[in-house]
Amino acid sequence: MKPSPLVIDTQSVLDWLVFRHPACADWTERLGTGAWHWISTPEMRAEFDFVAAKGFGERWPVAGEVVERAWASYAHLVEPPIAPGAGARLHCSDPDDQKFIDLAIAARAEVLVTRDKALLKLARRARDRHGLLICTPSAWTISRSTVEHPPFD
Repeated sequence: MKPSPLVIDTQSVLDWLVFRHPACADWTERLGTGAWHWISTPEMRAEFDFVAAKGFGERWPVAGEVVERAWASYAHLVEPPIAPGAGARLHCSDPDDQKFIDLAIAARAEVLVTRDKALLKLARRARDRHGLLICTPSAWTISRSTVEHPPFD
């Protein structure tokens, strides 16, 4: 059975592929084994490419082909969704981030991983109205370990 879609915003992709954030340490394995189903749109990819074109400095020497391989291997490109109707749409205060919440809602994603404050502000409404978890990479790591290894009663 294919897992529920997962949306990862640009900053979180950077955390994973460039900055090697510890919370993202197992993402390559989980995406590679099919445990997760990362969906993205061409617009999201273009945003990442725009940010990456600026470079990351000497502290973060990342080869472009490494990033390209990761996108080609793990991201499932989908068409940008039609914006959800007024009753379903959650308005993001940052217009550049609206694409992430719209895709997550339209695709009935289980999770939107982000560190963006404008998206995180939508977490409660997203959970209540759509069953969508919006969380940081660190919170996603904690929630996964709790689900995968539930505490003993």
